[in-house]
Amino acid sequence: MIPVNELLFFALAAFVLVISPGPNMIYLISRSITQGRKAGMISLAGVIVGFLFHIILVSFGLTAILFAVPFAFILLKTLGVAYLLYLAWQAVKPDSKSIFETNKDLPDDKPGKLFRIGFLTNVLNPKVAVFYLSLFPQFIKAEYGSVMMQSLQLGVTQVMVSFTINFIIVLIAARAAAWFSKNPAWVKAQKWFMASVLTGLALKMAFTKVR
Repeated sequence: MIPVNELLFFALAAFVLVISPGPNMIYLISRSITQGRKAGMISLAGVIVGFLFHIILVSFGLTAILFAVPFAFILLKTLGVAYLLYLAWQAVKPDSKSIFETNKDLPDDKPGKLFRIGFLTNVLNPKVAVFYLSLFPQFIKAEYGSVMMQSLQLGVTQVMVSFTINFIIVLIAARAAAWFSKNPAWVKAQKWFMASVLTGLALKMAFTKVR
């Protein structure tokens, strides 16, 4: 089992992934604002099932890769550092948007379509796959036991963090969007906070030793 302190640090990385602008958050917030909380919750259910799909694939894939190709860790670490720094730049670049700046003119969809689009938005989101493949190896160690079980443990942690934050955001999406529109300084602060955390995670990963 992975130690609690390592899980907490991973949970921080998962939190940053959740609040980083991306297809999942844009879709959930847009649906919550235009079609109401119920539509947002149904869409969120589809997104969570999409996470489970990624977790299963990555858990089996990492088990095979890390045992078959030891030097794959170096490649995955490099990819992870580059990806986190890319996200940090995306957060603060001049034309970057707040997570609450979304499309507010979407037509209403039925529950089945809301769930399906939420699922597909997540399954087809390369951000999620890259996050799993680049960050999971940084927290997995042979002395902690089965690689697959550690991957599943990290996956469950990430899903819990994602569900909790997304659930809260779906509930407050409309109010938060209105509040941020009236307080642009907080939008800038949120972007720089996100970029700082992402850069810190990238630096930690860069100095992680090969397992």
